[in-house]
Amino acid sequence: MQVTLDTRQTLTDPFLTVPPTPTMTMRGVCKGYGSGSSRIEVLTNINLNLRAGEFLTVVGFSGSGKTTFTKLLAGLEKPDAGTVLFEGQTVTGPGPERGLVFQNYSLLPWLTVRGNIALSVDRVFSNWTKGERRDHVERFIEMVGLKHAAHRRPHELSGGMRQRTSLARTLAMKPKVLLLDEPLSALDALTRSVMQDEILRIWEEEKQTCLMITNDVDEAIVVSDRIVALNPGPNASLGPMFTVDLKRPRDRTELNHDEFFKGLRNAVTNYLVAVRQKAREQVTSHAAAPRVQLPDLVPILSSRPSAMIYNRSAVHG
Repeated sequence: MQVTLDTRQTLTDPFLTVPPTPTMTMRGVCKGYGSGSSRIEVLTNINLNLRAGEFLTVVGFSGSGKTTFTKLLAGLEKPDAGTVLFEGQTVTGPGPERGLVFQNYSLLPWLTVRGNIALSVDRVFSNWTKGERRDHVERFIEMVGLKHAAHRRPHELSGGMRQRTSLARTLAMKPKVLLLDEPLSALDALTRSVMQDEILRIWEEEKQTCLMITNDVDEAIVVSDRIVALNPGPNASLGPMFTVDLKRPRDRTELNHDEFFKGLRNAVTNYLVAVRQKAREQVTSHAAAPRVQLPDLVPILSSRPSAMIYNRSAVHG
């Protein structure tokens, strides 16, 4: 008797389909700073899977540990507990496979746009010929629209142009994972909108896995496949995951009239507001808690030096 297996059912049955291995994983990650009574626990029990090719955004308020979160993924910080994995291997430090775009540009002021980008290319692709590295640099200068300003230094650039340079420098390393630490927060609204579109265009062209940190809910919805909330710190942990089920490319004007967009924005915003209010109430209740009553004791003073020491006649007599 011959048995025929229906492979279509195998591929679509959720109980039989094996989920793909995540590109990056955080398992029980905790991170704090300081020691003793001055120690602050920033992140607690962080668990996250970053899927290959997706655009994931972590959204939260200032001071919740978002930058620490990014540094842990980049390998610039080591967790106090738990593990950070890249393609199944423990992250022990920075690597070219994980590119980080900082909030403050971090450009070398004495180098031009071309020089800043070439610095990373020369380091990562040192085995390439000089001509290959030069062509690679020029490609990414053109990709971010800075061909006309390639000879300028950072102080001669606008904020948006500096961020484009920072983005091109990281992208030129060809990282598998692109980490964006609030890269648009210092820009005006119009430039920020343009840069959002640029990041999305490059992400779609380069087919990279991307994680962005932001405190702007609308921005998160425009760019993301998934959004995860970061609860307020200290001891910040991850909140719920929101799936952004909106077709791409996304038009901001159309989104303003989209019921799913408005519902998702309200859901994310309401959660963040509620969890921050709860955190404030906990702080208030802790401050209002009765303090331990200390006994009214009179301290015993140490013996004073003899007055003779301060007697001039005794000293000079």
